[in-house]
Amino acid sequence: MEYFKYLLIFVVTGIVFMTVGCSSIAIRTSVEIDAPKEEVYKILADLDSYPNWNPYHRKVVGKFEEGAELKIFVLRPDGKEVEVPPHMMRIVENQEITWGGGIKGIFYGVHSFILESQAHGKTLLKHNEDFSGFAIGFADLPPDVIAEGYQQMNMALKKLVEDGSK
Repeated sequence: MEYFKYLLIFVVTGIVFMTVGCSSIAIRTSVEIDAPKEEVYKILADLDSYPNWNPYHRKVVGKFEEGAELKIFVLRPDGKEVEVPPHMMRIVENQEITWGGGIKGIFYGVHSFILESQAHGKTLLKHNEDFSGFAIGFADLPPDVIAEGYQQMNMALKKLVEDGSK
């Protein structure tokens, strides 16, 4: 009888892994901003200013340095408030800010802001997130809602930078 109990647990676990698998969600947004990337980066790097302009990442607590633990308070467009605890993964001045964390294979997220110079002194902001792991299928991560929130943030950043550049 004990054997069948363990066999059942093994089979159910296998079914869950096969059904959910190593799920992933990729969210890709972008916006062109009429300002050099140094100006865009300066705003993104000022985590303390987020409550003043950012409708999605309402507050970011932590140091702006690689490896630093962060607390990010999110207000999704559907009204849900979420607190996430990533760490700062990569900072490349005037090019990239990436935070994320979790446990690879189970639940892992990587959020990045990539800045690319464009013609006529403009900047292309690529604002992306990649979620992966078998628990992703169980998480409340509606890609359309998250993408809408990122676009709201992108447009608020564009307005802030462009209005400040004039």
